[in-house]
Amino acid sequence: MDIFLSINNREQVIQLPVVPSEFKISSPMNNETFTTINQGVLKMIGQRGLKSLTIESFFPAKDYPFLRSREYFGWQYVDIIEAWIDRRVPIRLIATNTPINMAMTIENFEYGPQDGSGDIYYSLQLSEFKFIQFETRLV
Repeated sequence: MDIFLSINNREQVIQLPVVPSEFKISSPMNNETFTTINQGVLKMIGQRGLKSLTIESFFPAKDYPFLRSREYFGWQYVDIIEAWIDRRVPIRLIATNTPINMAMTIENFEYGPQDGSGDIYYSLQLSEFKFIQFETRLV
């Protein structure tokens, strides 16, 4: 599996150089609970919430034999993602060999050196972005 992040219909694409060993997608529901006089507690099934996930890995400062991409190194990845945050546009997350292909927003991006290797360890929190669709009515 490879993970790609892009903006603006592939205007700029990055492939994560080190794929995390795991990540999980949270798929919440907006259910509500009501207390009634005669029937006690009732659950009303609501609409789906926004999916989210966190990717934790590192951006290598030098070449390693296991890298999936060698286009950028270390702080270059940080600069690209920080620029995307400043642009305030959704990003696209694609994980190959899976059905994961989602528009996302960056909710939080934590990063920094950790072990003296020069590698930049990061945590990237993403949340689903739904494009607004308007209905048109013919009069």
